[in-house]
Amino acid sequence: MPQTDIAIIGGGAAGLAAAIFAAQAAGPSRRIIILDRAKSLGAKILVSGGGRCNVTHDIVRPEDFNGRRTIVRNILAAFDAAATVKWFESLGVELKREPTGKLFPVTDSARTVLQSLLRRCDALKIEIHTGEDVKSAAHATEGASPFAVKTNADTWTTSRIILATGGRSLPRSGSDGSGWQLAAALGHTVTPTFAALVPLVLAPSMFHASLAGISQEVELSVFDDGKRIDRRAGSLLWTHFGISGPVVMDASRHWVIARESGGKPEMRCNLLHPDSFDLIERWLIEQATAIPRTTIINALARRLPERVAGAILGHCEINATTPCGQITRDNRRALAHALTALPLAVQQHRGWNYAEVTAGGVPLDEIDFRTMESRKVPGLYLAGEILDCDGRIGGFNFQWAWATGYLAGKAAGDFASAS
Repeated sequence: MPQTDIAIIGGGAAGLAAAIFAAQAAGPSRRIIILDRAKSLGAKILVSGGGRCNVTHDIVRPEDFNGRRTIVRNILAAFDAAATVKWFESLGVELKREPTGKLFPVTDSARTVLQSLLRRCDALKIEIHTGEDVKSAAHATEGASPFAVKTNADTWTTSRIILATGGRSLPRSGSDGSGWQLAAALGHTVTPTFAALVPLVLAPSMFHASLAGISQEVELSVFDDGKRIDRRAGSLLWTHFGISGPVVMDASRHWVIARESGGKPEMRCNLLHPDSFDLIERWLIEQATAIPRTTIINALARRLPERVAGAILGHCEINATTPCGQITRDNRRALAHALTALPLAVQQHRGWNYAEVTAGGVPLDEIDFRTMESRKVPGLYLAGEILDCDGRIGGFNFQWAWATGYLAGKAAGDFASAS
């Protein structure tokens, strides 16, 4: 059987980072391989950020992630956003900050990011074995190496394994959740997994299709059995199927988890955030007094895109040409409710092919946050999306990949160097 010092299973962002840092720590005499089922690496990197790759965010905090915050804090502190920027500069990739705080390569091309990682792997003589689907990883029954990694092509013996297989998001990029089966077979727990950062599909009875392409700032709240479980503000994008945009993507995990855990979640939208029902009702009364002959749609169009204003009026069964001074009390209150707490009839999420990340996975308390080494299986390390931690949209999940890849790779490389 072929032997290697470190086997990285999965060649995505976390796997490539882990391989690079492992090779740098281990030195040129150690053999390091990446095993990946795809024909070529980096499909998820290439499609991220609309093909531009949102490498990280200028400010990254534990609060930007869903997971054990104390553990997340320590991992991020070991390799923060500033370290990521410096590392990519060393790889020949200059990053730029956009007004949202997102950091992209100045080339606006995700291929720049992927090529820089692959060039560094080549320089460090890291072996990349594509088309090798890992079937099992277990303790070896003989020989000096503690692990045997069986693929469709071969069986490798190795002293150290880094599991960086990703989750279930974007399965066409090669991640299908099979890494959790490997982790479970080695003794790890795997929590239930859910689609996160995913667009949401609305019922056909809603008016979203008529607003497709319109983006606006809103506040979204998710309720489960009447209790608010999430609230956040940001940009919503109306689409032909429902809703998308940053605020929807971030809120989606909470709706999805509640729904797939047996709850009855509801999502409500404040189209005039931060104003409340009382403030909007008062504003409508003021309009009736100040501009009684102005049509209600013209009044609303001063605060909303005109098509959105028309859709809301239709939803409330109010004639758009009704003068502000002729709006009845019941219609005024119904309109104020629709503007500040519009129920969004979410039917489902758009599917794993559109989810950008996975919620759930191997619990963080089953790894040593200083090294990413398993607390259950010495010599096994875990990095990236396979872990039960997911960040909000904006480069945070890539930062998690770089940080966990750094810790796992360096620790495995240090061991290989000393052995």
